[in-house]
Amino acid sequence: MPYYGWVKPNKYYVFLEPIRLINMARNVSSTKEELPKPKLNKENIKSVKKLLKYLKPYQFKFIIGMIFLFLSSITLLAFPALLGAMIDAAQSKQTYAWLPSDIATIGYIAFIILFAQAVVSFFRIRLFVEVSEKSVADIRRDTYFNLITLPMDFFSNRWVGELNSRLSADLSQIQTTMTTTLAEMIRQLITMIGGIAFLIIVSPKLTLLNLAILPVMIIAAVFFGSFIRKLSRQTQDQLAESNTIVQETLQGISNVKAFVNEAFEAGRYKKSLTEVVRIAMRGANYRGVFVSFIIFCIFGAVIGVIWYGSVLVLNGEMTVGDLTTYILYSMFVAGSMGSFPDLYANVQKAVGASERVIELLEEKQEDISINPINSKDRKRISGNLSFEHINFSYPSRLESPVLKDISFSVKAGEKLAIVGPSGTGKSTIASLILRFYNPQSGQLLFDGNPAENYSLTDIRSQIAIVPQDVLLFGGTIRENIAYGDLNASNEEVIEAAKRANAHDFVTGFPEGYETLVGERGVKLSGGQRQRIAIARALLKDPAILILDEATSSLDSESERLVQEALEELLKNRTSIIIAHRLSTIRQVDKIIVVNEGQVIETGTHQELIIREGGMYKYLSELQTETKPIHS
Repeated sequence: MPYYGWVKPNKYYVFLEPIRLINMARNVSSTKEELPKPKLNKENIKSVKKLLKYLKPYQFKFIIGMIFLFLSSITLLAFPALLGAMIDAAQSKQTYAWLPSDIATIGYIAFIILFAQAVVSFFRIRLFVEVSEKSVADIRRDTYFNLITLPMDFFSNRWVGELNSRLSADLSQIQTTMTTTLAEMIRQLITMIGGIAFLIIVSPKLTLLNLAILPVMIIAAVFFGSFIRKLSRQTQDQLAESNTIVQETLQGISNVKAFVNEAFEAGRYKKSLTEVVRIAMRGANYRGVFVSFIIFCIFGAVIGVIWYGSVLVLNGEMTVGDLTTYILYSMFVAGSMGSFPDLYANVQKAVGASERVIELLEEKQEDISINPINSKDRKRISGNLSFEHINFSYPSRLESPVLKDISFSVKAGEKLAIVGPSGTGKSTIASLILRFYNPQSGQLLFDGNPAENYSLTDIRSQIAIVPQDVLLFGGTIRENIAYGDLNASNEEVIEAAKRANAHDFVTGFPEGYETLVGERGVKLSGGQRQRIAIARALLKDPAILILDEATSSLDSESERLVQEALEELLKNRTSIIIAHRLSTIRQVDKIIVVNEGQVIETGTHQELIIREGGMYKYLSELQTETKPIHS
């Protein structure tokens, strides 16, 4: 058994007391994932330009906001000069000929400028927020619409969390940059340039002294800052690794206790945390050196400026007011320069986010109209369906064929059952009928016409599917049923629920049809969700119905109620029934047996059940076979 730092319980809890464990867990769980910060180049700048088109409808307000931003920055630069002039006026001196020497007048001017600055800042913030909120809302709308109209093979290669991150984290970063970062960078740039200009005007000698110290501080900050950030990331990575141990242990706590490995897990966690402390202490040493150096340089510069400035005042080369003005402008410039690294990092994140959003916006969409079901010029399908020599592999696994030379047909109003072992392509056939994917070869025909002759809107608006695992949206029961026809009246929704055996249990809830089903319909049982899905399909009144093992996971009573609802749903429409329980398909018009992507048997239940050596007969015997129970 490997040694992971076996410790006695009392020593272990002294090493990491419970409160500290809780705090560390909180820190880990609250740490946000850092967005990547790509280097700026021509390619990602092009991505930003593509998003800037969303500013065009609001460009007038954006320009006015920029003017207000410029005015607020300029008025801010006036205060150090006014304060210096006020100090000199107190000593009966006049700093600048263009300023009055009266203290009261200077004070009044300062308050007037302060009021103007406040008004201008309000409108600047108001306009920038309005422009950014509206333009980002437009980006969100287009990104979301483009996302939900992408083909299914796109989603098969993406994580839902990744796509959600693009709509949330990436667009939030772009919004923050447009609202705050961009304006702040321009303001700090104006402040820095204006401040340096005033520093040179007030005292060229003191400015030369500052410029001699500045390069040393910048080089040190860049070098040490990069090194310390690497150490900080290492600490976070190691801490995340230790948190993974906690998650794994708690998720498998029954196994830990069953194997009596509590001390082993405690030792493993201790070893990981010891490494966290080691890396953190190494980072603390370098951070301490860096902070001490920066403090020494900053305060050394301040002392040097005041010292040398005092000498200049003593020699009559500048006034006390000038020295005060110079110090204030120095603080402005230092603050502006100090804010640029964070602002630049935010811009980098926004550029990276822009690239990912543009990538999503430029993905090729399916040809789907916004409101397909009510289209008057929809090309009607009566229900005849044929597969002719279809071969299909999923785009992400082209080397692994799922369907091989599949051929079958079903007439309008007939019921076709598809059976076979798991993983043989039954649900893939349903996906092809809905044209979620296109076959690599062969033809899918509706009413004798190639599927390509119909728009996706025409096909999907006339096909309904009731899956095994029904997904309900987190609204009311009424809204979930009406999803089959968004323009259905209240009476039509209730009628569909009655035909689906759902009306009785719905009216049994205190809120009736306004009952919230919860996320993914978790507040309803499996049988209730199935009947809501059937009501939804009835409301859609499709020409072709697909049932994908709709009763396989239900208990006997729920199955009976759902089966009665399905009988109502199956009337007078073409039905494709993907079945797991063969007892539910004995009355269909035709059965096809699929194995390893190929149709190996076709016929009715009576024809297939008597075929010796046939797979249908074998599967039927497996389901009806009873085995003795050994005590």
